Amino acid sequence: MLHVLAVDDERPALEELSYLLRQDPRIGQVTGAGDASSALRDLSRMLVEGERLDAVFLDIRMPGLDGLDFTRLLTGFADPPRVVFVTAHDDCAVTAYELGALDYLLKPVRPERLAESVRRVAEAVHRSDPPAADGPALDDELIPVELGGRTRLVSRRTVTHVEAQGDYVRLHTADGGYLVRMPLSALTKRWEAAGFIRIHRSTLVACAHITEVRFDGGRAAVRIGDELLQVSRRHTREVRDRLVRRFHQLDGDEAQETRDGR
Repeated sequence: MLHVLAVDDERPALEELSYLLRQDPRIGQVTGAGDASSALRDLSRMLVEGERLDAVFLDIRMPGLDGLDFTRLLTGFADPPRVVFVTAHDDCAVTAYELGALDYLLKPVRPERLAESVRRVAEAVHRSDPPAADGPALDDELIPVELGGRTRLVSRRTVTHVEAQGDYVRLHTADGGYLVRMPLSALTKRWEAAGFIRIHRSTLVACAHITEVRFDGGRAAVRIGDELLQVSRRHTREVRDRLVRRFHQLDGDEAQETRDGR
């Protein structure tokens, strides 16, 4: 069963599109969003929580971030959903297909035409390789954050560490901190394969950004930039073992490069 996201800034249009999508037996779940920025946040939440999103059915002309810009931003995701445009404007079709859209529907939407789009989505999903059980080890991932009414995409590669703050997490980068509404536990599971490790119940760090490790009387701390972050007793052994494995792996890689260079 497909999971799709419907996006339209006009509530009646969004409700009608969502209703028509739910009538298709191939679709198991329909999530609605009133604008593209909200859709980006929903997509980010689904990713960190390990949910699958198969397709986005969205309008083009929306205030703020429009449908075309939203689709351009999707290229930053490792496994972006398929895109189907549902719009009253016929002058953006060429651009839409150049951006990789799977289909382009004109309003008012005819049920039989929408069913054809769903068929295309289902076939595309069937052709794609299924994800690994524990999720893919992605090279990078983009997290949308809200800044004064604007949406900014923060690269996971730039995140040095993450702190839990109630129902939110703060992503720390060299450029500053960004508050995002998501659970730290879900982010820990999602980013573990990318080299992030839990050092405290409220702190997640990127191993690649650790420049120093201190052990003193059974306690540990790691340095990231100018900050010295304490490791809880519960996580000390895991942190030590993980960093030792990483050191040996890097040492082995350097030795292999030296042999290859001879």
